[in-house]
Amino acid sequence: MAVEIVMPRLGWTMEEGVLVEWIKRDGDAVSPGEILFTVESDKALNEVEAFEGGILRIPPDSPPPGTAIKVGGLLAYLVQPGEPAPFEIGAQAGAPIAASPAIPEAASIPARIPASDAGIRNAAPISPRARRVARELGVDWQTLRGSGRTGRIVERDVRAAAAPLESPALVRATPLARRVARDLNVDLSQVAPEADGKRIQRADVERAARSQASLPPSIPGTRIPLSGVRRLTAERMAASARTVAPVTLTTEVDATELVYLRKQLRTDAERQARPVPTYTDLLVKLCAQALVEHPALNAQFTDEAIVQADAVHIGIAVDTERGLLVPVLRDVHLKPLRQIADESRELIERARTGVLQADEMQGSTFTITNLGMYDIDAFTPIVNLPECAILGVGRIVPKQVVIDAEAGRLAIRHMMFLSLTFDHRIVDGAPSARFLQRIRQFVEQPYLWLAG
Repeated sequence: MAVEIVMPRLGWTMEEGVLVEWIKRDGDAVSPGEILFTVESDKALNEVEAFEGGILRIPPDSPPPGTAIKVGGLLAYLVQPGEPAPFEIGAQAGAPIAASPAIPEAASIPARIPASDAGIRNAAPISPRARRVARELGVDWQTLRGSGRTGRIVERDVRAAAAPLESPALVRATPLARRVARDLNVDLSQVAPEADGKRIQRADVERAARSQASLPPSIPGTRIPLSGVRRLTAERMAASARTVAPVTLTTEVDATELVYLRKQLRTDAERQARPVPTYTDLLVKLCAQALVEHPALNAQFTDEAIVQADAVHIGIAVDTERGLLVPVLRDVHLKPLRQIADESRELIERARTGVLQADEMQGSTFTITNLGMYDIDAFTPIVNLPECAILGVGRIVPKQVVIDAEAGRLAIRHMMFLSLTFDHRIVDGAPSARFLQRIRQFVEQPYLWLAG
């Protein structure tokens, strides 16, 4: 009996995933535990394994890679050797297949028949996908020689035969996509490049229609399709802007002692060949201590109540080629600085190489975002829902400051701006100011939290 392969739910909040790549191909033998395909969900790239063995059969109309698919959406089947796939049963029984009126009749497009083979009818088997492509492109597949296993005609054979026949008027699209294109007055020939050579789907047409409505045709520019990460980031930032009552407090702190502490830690770490704690690592640890003392900032807003978390899980914003990711360091209040440095280094590396799992970016109770390495002094961070607050960290700059106003004494100190954005629905300004003040004390006097 055929086993359905569907888009899995890889996180509690996941509603859809992007099919990135099929690792196994149509017709491949699959053993339990082998990787079938990869999915991008909640900013993470996941490998999906087969739970059962069999032959992988991908329907001709299965969504192509790059398509967003709802959880539970059908992708393929696993069948036993010799067993037909469900989508083949109807075709074998002679079930009629409706043709799109926008696709030219096969008789109106000359099939590519080599002169030496004219008049010869081929009895070689053909894959369902190749049969469908042949019907769309008007290719007489019975005149072709197959390059697949046991001489089977596959999609590449059909496309090679249709290459001289391709024209701008022949656009590969589903019947539904063609109807939607007519209704929305969308030129399918302009949509094809966005589909990356794949068959145009309804979503491609609707996206093109929205673009036509939002971009004046007189303005030239480069279209950059939304990636799964960018789309998810946009949705969450917009949700934060709609939901949160944000207030940002900014203070300038004297980080001279923190700079001195890190120099000492660097010397010791290099001597032991261990990772050197970054300034973000130091701030993660001291913020965890401050959150233990000020639990009102380590909270979430729900419809029934404000929930103050029992543990401190801090997310660290990481810039990657795929977009902004926020891996989570868990139970930071219980871990020593050295362990935090080791774990954060590993998480950041996993984020930047695209192997971070969805559950490694969930469950944070507070977030730190550091733009100091980009020479940014201060900024207004956006609360990472459903958290209460986020700390923005600016660069550390040597400045001449007054250290004794009465005596007129000046000194060169390492100064840094900290910006705390909090949700005023959860906590008021005064408790938030006291929390930021405590962080300032910890930065200026590291022994206060090191001793704790």
